[in-house]
Amino acid sequence: MAALEASNLRKTYGDSEVVAGLSFAVEPGTCFGLLGPNGAGKTTTLRLCLGLTGPDSGDIVLNGLVIPEDAQAARARIGVVPQFDNLDPDFTCAENLLVFGRYFGLKDADIRAKIPQLLDFAGLSSKAGARLSTLSGGMKRRLTLARAMVNDPDIIFLDEPTTGLDPQARHLIWERLKQLKSAGKTLILTTHFMDEAERLCDTLIVIDHGRKIAEGSPRQLIAEQIEPQVVEVFDESHGQLENFVKNQKHLAERVETSGETAFFYCREPRELLAKLADADGLRYVHRASNLEDVFIKLTGRELRD
Repeated sequence: MAALEASNLRKTYGDSEVVAGLSFAVEPGTCFGLLGPNGAGKTTTLRLCLGLTGPDSGDIVLNGLVIPEDAQAARARIGVVPQFDNLDPDFTCAENLLVFGRYFGLKDADIRAKIPQLLDFAGLSSKAGARLSTLSGGMKRRLTLARAMVNDPDIIFLDEPTTGLDPQARHLIWERLKQLKSAGKTLILTTHFMDEAERLCDTLIVIDHGRKIAEGSPRQLIAEQIEPQVVEVFDESHGQLENFVKNQKHLAERVETSGETAFFYCREPRELLAKLADADGLRYVHRASNLEDVFIKLTGRELRD
C-alpha cells in the first residue's frame, strides 16, 4: 500500500485552477520530491494531502486513511516541517518540544524522555534551556525538524526545509533526512534546490500550473529529458558571445542564452571545447547535466512571482 496516493486532484481559487488533475503515489520508506516553480501549486497540493484544504474533486489516501474525512486521525502519525518556522518564542527548545508533544496526547513523562534524543538528532544537545532569541536561523530550522519527530511519525512532510540556511546547516539536515529514510520513514519534500532533490529523492514529480509535467527518479529524468553534457559559456568582453553562439550553435543539440551566458547542451562536446580554447573574451565551464538543467528545460528560465 502506498504511503500517500493522490488521484486526479483538482482545486480552484476564483478563476484559477491551482491544482489541475494531479495524480501520484509515494512508496513507503522513500523520499518523494514535489518540484515546481513559484505558483506551480506545490503548497496547495501539500495542504490538500494533509487535509488542511478540501479538494474540489479527486481522492487522497494518506497512511491508509481517506483525506479529508480522516485527516485528524492521519495527522496523528504525520510530521510536518513547514516552509516558515512557527516555533513559540516564549519557550525554550525543550519546552517547544514538550508543548508540541501534548498536541498528540502524549504524556509529559514520555515526551521528556524523548527530548534529549530529539535535541541530539538536531545537533542541539547543549541548547535544551536556550530561548529561541539566542538561536541562529539554522538552529531554529533544526529544532523545527526535531519537533516534527516528537510523535515518531511514519510520514514526514518537508516544505522547503533548508531555505535560508548556510551550506553547513544544509548538509547537516541532509544527513538527518537520510537517517530518517534509513529508519523506514517516508519523506515528502518540496524544494527549490535541485541538488537537494537530486541527493535525497528516490522519485519525484515536476509540476507547473497545477499539472504534472514529468515523473521519475532524478537519474531517470536526467537521462530522458536532457543532453548528457553542458558547456556554459560566459561573455567577458561584452560582445563576443553573440557571434560565437551564431557561428557555433551547430556543435550542440540545443543552445539557450540567458543574459551574458550561453548554455550549449551536447552529446559530444569535443569540437565545441576546441573552438572555445581558441576564443578570446569568453570563459567556459564544462560539466555533466543535472536535475537543474531538466527543471529549467521543463519550466523555462523566466522569473516567477
